[in-house]
Amino acid sequence: MDTATGGLRHRDTRDGMTIPPTLTLKTVLDASYRPRWWFDFLTTEPLTFATLTDGTAATASVIASMFDPTLSLDDLDWIRAQWPGSLVVKGIQTAEDARMVLDHGADAVYLSNHGGRQLDRPPVPLRELPAVRAAVGPDVPIILDSGITSGADIIAALALGADFAMIGRSYLYGLMAGGERGVDRVLEILTREMDVTLQLLGVSSVRDLGPQHVRLDRA
Repeated sequence: MDTATGGLRHRDTRDGMTIPPTLTLKTVLDASYRPRWWFDFLTTEPLTFATLTDGTAATASVIASMFDPTLSLDDLDWIRAQWPGSLVVKGIQTAEDARMVLDHGADAVYLSNHGGRQLDRPPVPLRELPAVRAAVGPDVPIILDSGITSGADIIAALALGADFAMIGRSYLYGLMAGGERGVDRVLEILTREMDVTLQLLGVSSVRDLGPQHVRLDRA
């Protein structure tokens, strides 16, 4: 639900994060003092993209065709009628929308603003979390992402009512740095940070966390 259409994402375009990627002056300068990167770049097989090798032109219009801005609650009703399993709606940003999708058959809600990359100044999921929990009640599973960069962030999400948090960027950093071992290391770091945060809060288990353990500054 958080990508009914592709965002403009000016920063990605400026940094050359396009399909295919483009080398900008900034990219070359950043890499100029990283000889290991240049060695890998010159000696390994270049990355390829399926959209560039299967005869399909990887243009903005093709990518935009993957999204459907006409998506509505009628579509959710149809999916619910077709799918007997658990149904989670991702991209919820308000308590009202959370309650609405539950009324149309969703089993769980996923609070996300797509990492803040689709729309400037969207609601911050962590700040919306208490209101969403109050709106859906204690038994509806809530997943949260966007802005989770440390174990303390995960603890804050759990304390404010989330059942678990996604760590997209963190695991990607580990994957890029060290493959599978890099991801394992990220999980070790997050787990250690969670343990220390619990200890500093004087809490022995995540089951004992509550809103009293988090203060959100709204100034």
